[in-house]
Amino acid sequence: MTARVLVVDDVPANVKLMEARLSAEYFDVITAMSGVEALTICERAECDLVLLDVMMPDMDGFEVCRRLKTNPATHHIPVVMVTALDQPSDRVRGLEAGADDFLSKPTPELALIARVRSLARLKMVTDELRMRAVTSHEIGIESPEREAVADTGRGGRVLIVDDRPASYERVASTLATEHNVEIEADPNDALFRAAEGNYDLVIISLDLANFDALRLCSQIRSLERTRNVPILAITEPENNARMLRGLEIGVNDYLMRPIDKNELLARARSQVRKRRYTERLRDNVQTSIEMAITDALTGLFNRRYMESHLATLMEQAGARGKPLAVMMLDIDHFKSINDSYGHDAGDDVLRDFALRIKRSIRGIDLASRCGGEEFIIVMPETDITVAAMVAERLRRRIAAEPFVISQGARSIPVTLSIGIAGLRGRDDTAASLIKRADQALYRAKRDGRNRVVPDAA
Repeated sequence: MTARVLVVDDVPANVKLMEARLSAEYFDVITAMSGVEALTICERAECDLVLLDVMMPDMDGFEVCRRLKTNPATHHIPVVMVTALDQPSDRVRGLEAGADDFLSKPTPELALIARVRSLARLKMVTDELRMRAVTSHEIGIESPEREAVADTGRGGRVLIVDDRPASYERVASTLATEHNVEIEADPNDALFRAAEGNYDLVIISLDLANFDALRLCSQIRSLERTRNVPILAITEPENNARMLRGLEIGVNDYLMRPIDKNELLARARSQVRKRRYTERLRDNVQTSIEMAITDALTGLFNRRYMESHLATLMEQAGARGKPLAVMMLDIDHFKSINDSYGHDAGDDVLRDFALRIKRSIRGIDLASRCGGEEFIIVMPETDITVAAMVAERLRRRIAAEPFVISQGARSIPVTLSIGIAGLRGRDDTAASLIKRADQALYRAKRDGRNRVVPDAA
């Protein structure tokens, strides 16, 4: 994979060296000689990742990172600080400014490339979600960007997988000051625990006694229910090669022993924030999908969704030699309800009507609102005789129980008319099937309403 990497350093020799190393691995490299220039490039969305020097004259790297991470337009861009500063307090300061990692100079080439690749992969996933979420924002769903910037990263659910009590007790006691922490000392049970726990972060020791910790990381990353849960690995400095391998298979971040408590907290907060942000993006995308296929007032599918699936259901029914029926429903005298009690009362009736429909049909049936007071129910594997029985039962239930309106202040009687049509072989079309159900509904209304009329074959 490749990505566009922004290298920020005020020393030309450092820039050229980093550019050469990254270009050799087929990354597209752009450069900036100052913090101000870097901020401008990022705001124009011209890079996927930032390699940022700390010591710069106009604005140091900590301030550049802080500005990037507090700006809703740029906070999602991964930032790696590359500097000669190597004290734990320096790393913590960078992580608290929002940096995704803190690499000390001279940076081993393998470590640098592995980290850049790992963060670039995560950035691609985030970009895909952000692109889809643009549509969500356009249809009125609140963007998660500002909420993400304000998130402290505290209060997460954290699972620690470690088989050494002396190790996991220290980690757990530190994290417990900010998070809800659970421990799994048996690596054989860790995957199941991670899948069932809905965690915001899983911390795994790569030094498990009789278990391949990297295989556990791989399993967590490949399992659908845990695929998006961040993994923070902890290991000894001499296991650097395994750590790099972990980054390749999906580990999000790592810590070398001995563990600095403040760095552990900072890295945990960072991963929890990212998890929450991506989950908000996914929720927005899911909500936008639901809004595209459902009716906002009743929660039933809309007509476009029904029509797009009816043809498929008819094709399946024809191929299997199974029946299929369509009911078209219309609330009787609905205009008079709006005229007499107001449109809010009409909305109350429509919502309650939709709930009663849902309670009266099977899970395989497809109920949709087609506009106004008209509804369509598609019933796979149902012939017209059975459909008529179901329709009659629904009609009686609607007529027998008045509808509550005006926030419970009063109730009114409501009836409905139903027309039914059945599939007429493999050459039948969705349009003709709906038309026959509509004609049957017209006859039901013409003949006095509050009745069920099957299509005359």
